[in-house]
Amino acid sequence: MEQRNVGTSGLRVSAVGLGCNNFGWTIDADASRAVVHKALDLGVTLFDTADYYGDPPGNSESVLGALIEGERDRIVLTTKFGVPLVGDRRPNNSRHYILKAVEASLRRLRTDWIDIYMIHWPDASTPMEETLRALGDLVRSGKVRYIACSNLAPWRMVEARWIAREIGTDAFIAAQNEYNLLHRDAERDLVPALQACGMGLIPYYPLASGLLTGKYLSDNATGRLQSNFLKLGDRLLTPANIERVRRLDAFAREHGRSMLELAMGWIAARPLVASVIAGATRPDQIESNVAAIGWQLSPEQCAEIDRRLEEVK
Repeated sequence: MEQRNVGTSGLRVSAVGLGCNNFGWTIDADASRAVVHKALDLGVTLFDTADYYGDPPGNSESVLGALIEGERDRIVLTTKFGVPLVGDRRPNNSRHYILKAVEASLRRLRTDWIDIYMIHWPDASTPMEETLRALGDLVRSGKVRYIACSNLAPWRMVEARWIAREIGTDAFIAAQNEYNLLHRDAERDLVPALQACGMGLIPYYPLASGLLTGKYLSDNATGRLQSNFLKLGDRLLTPANIERVRRLDAFAREHGRSMLELAMGWIAARPLVASVIAGATRPDQIESNVAAIGWQLSPEQCAEIDRRLEEVK
């Protein structure tokens, strides 16, 4: 497994990471164990979760924590904070919330430290300076090694970088945002901002929640997109996106490859991408995801992909 630096930091992670949001929710502990063991066998080192994941919230961390006991030194553990597990679900990135949330995550994960502690969603009611000071204190205490952010607008990341420099505290080393062949907004402002800040990109939804596997091309296809509680199907399963996937599928077939190889190979090769977070509910999915990044797309092939996508309005 290829190992990559996260931004300009010294932290190295596997080019394919394991998204653990399915643990303690979509799949039970036994199924999760098989996935984790396969990931470790294949050299996956980045394990990504959040305190909000699971049913009830927090269960993903609890399941993962039990499964990584004895393997902690082999993995880079990422979790997120900021979405209250009960009551008011509005994001909360205050010092008061962070200091409670990190202790709860450490207990559930059965570990003494978190490698990357990440803001989950922006909180307009809390000054960024307060959030960064609290996170910097956690780094100095040894409970957190690095900090990062998820779903922040590019301007907020640049602002956070400036604030961290001004107050002399730790800065974000990476951002986790949605990015895939069908959702490329990141290329306009996010990627340039990350480049300027020396941050890495850890994209989520690399397969557009399964749409980029090609499984939804048949008229009678069914899957999690139709039933996802986040209503992702309403946003993703559009006529234009289906046509884009048809064109991508044709391109992959012309080169003797699968849609999965195209989607994963393309995003793994994008600038600043440290690791591609892909969820899995079965061990064979991990194997497929790891193998898929082996397709090294040429500049000419990338240009042809862009041309085919741009033709769809």
